[in-house]
Amino acid sequence: MSDATPEATEAAADSPPGPGAENAAPAATPTMIDPRGPRFGAAITVVVLVAALLTIPSITSVVLLVWQAIAFGAAALLGLQAQPYGWLYRTMLAPRLGPPSHLEDAAPPRFAQQVGLVFVVVALVGLAIGVPVVAQIATAFALAAAFLNAAFNFCLGCEIYLLVQRIRHRSVPAAD
Repeated sequence: MSDATPEATEAAADSPPGPGAENAAPAATPTMIDPRGPRFGAAITVVVLVAALLTIPSITSVVLLVWQAIAFGAAALLGLQAQPYGWLYRTMLAPRLGPPSHLEDAAPPRFAQQVGLVFVVVALVGLAIGVPVVAQIATAFALAAAFLNAAFNFCLGCEIYLLVQRIRHRSVPAAD
């Protein structure tokens, strides 16, 4: 594992490549994060999504789902260091916990944030077109995944990411 802080490691990985990088081989070192951060974020997500689910259809549910879309979108599009719940974890909780026992690849949790974003956007579309049952179902799926992560440290989106990676690598012929 790396001696760099998770924030520094991820920030370096998200920075633009240098000159000639387009011809360089892909980086072998993944972005590493403290695995407790995404779990903390999942716990906050559970609270937000429970409140949204209980208030569908209302302006409150729309505000909560938009907020959650922003949180998911920041992580999915900009990297986990941009996620508001991750920022809370890094600034308020992590300094009190000490260093993590290990670091994990950021790619699976970032993919999970992308999946969460899709479900929340589907929920918002359901509300926008006047079909609250679509919003309820989409929110419930996102809530179930967040709950599994928060309560049992089982990241459903991460597992899907790993499954897709295994399938992709099996179908790619070996280079000679």
